[in-house]
Amino acid sequence: MTMPSGAGTRAEFRRLIESGTTLIVPGAPNALTARLIEDAGFRATYVTGAGIANTYLGLPDIGLLSLPEIASHVTAINGAVATPLIVDADTGFGNAINMWHTVRTLERAGASAIQIDDQTFPKRCGHFEGKSTVPVDEMIEKIRAGVEARSDPDLLIIARTDVRAEMGLAEACHRAQLYRDAGADVTFVEAPQSEREIEIIAGEVPGPKVLNIVQGGKTPELPLEQMQELGFAIALYANLPLVVSMHAIRQLLEVLSRNGGIADSPPFASWDERQAVVRKGYFDALGDRYASAPSAQEPGLLNHRP
Repeated sequence: MTMPSGAGTRAEFRRLIESGTTLIVPGAPNALTARLIEDAGFRATYVTGAGIANTYLGLPDIGLLSLPEIASHVTAINGAVATPLIVDADTGFGNAINMWHTVRTLERAGASAIQIDDQTFPKRCGHFEGKSTVPVDEMIEKIRAGVEARSDPDLLIIARTDVRAEMGLAEACHRAQLYRDAGADVTFVEAPQSEREIEIIAGEVPGPKVLNIVQGGKTPELPLEQMQELGFAIALYANLPLVVSMHAIRQLLEVLSRNGGIADSPPFASWDERQAVVRKGYFDALGDRYASAPSAQEPGLLNHRP
């Protein structure tokens, strides 16, 4: 069983992000989905705020999650996988001081990268209508606070701008450049609306960048080879596992309601597949090993210390 991610994982992840390779990163709202992502061979997982809001609260992505709720999910996911975690931290939950606290908290929870955005609070999903953004100077101060807060210099700060919807693509590219100058390691222009807009971002914004592909959203999906040529470091599929699982669950429940049983149900994971994902074999072996260890009541062991 692999260990949770830490400083070594962050250093390797930084090298990967800065290597010029496009990394496909699926999103997980919980530890089980993260286990599936890791088992499928992906090299990083995105901890999705929208996905946590949907699955944990049963509510839309409209800024209702708190920092402790996000941190508890990150802690659980970090305990289940060894791959790096990119954590959606929304607006940082307040001003620059709140941002400082957010970065400290999520770094301790196991984040390898923390994404913050320049929306006003409460934020909305990047592909919803009605978004607004804070003044650029306010976001720059939050980025500086986040950079200062990290204890591991390899923890990545990803700065997202949602200003495309409000002020246009030129302002979005300008902000992304300013955010990089302020210390952000990776920039993220949210919701470009055409292939041409994606190309403009690639040409005008230096450094590693994120392209977010949202099913039903505003941004077209490009072939991996094209994203690679354009220089995007991360191709993000933040909620694809979630929407696929929602569809599968709905199909199954419709069959169960209609037939009163699982005959003719959609395909599902076998018992053995389910136990393998949660590593039951490892914990069985661990239990057997402890069960066969000498009893602490045996002479000479009562006062033993490791």
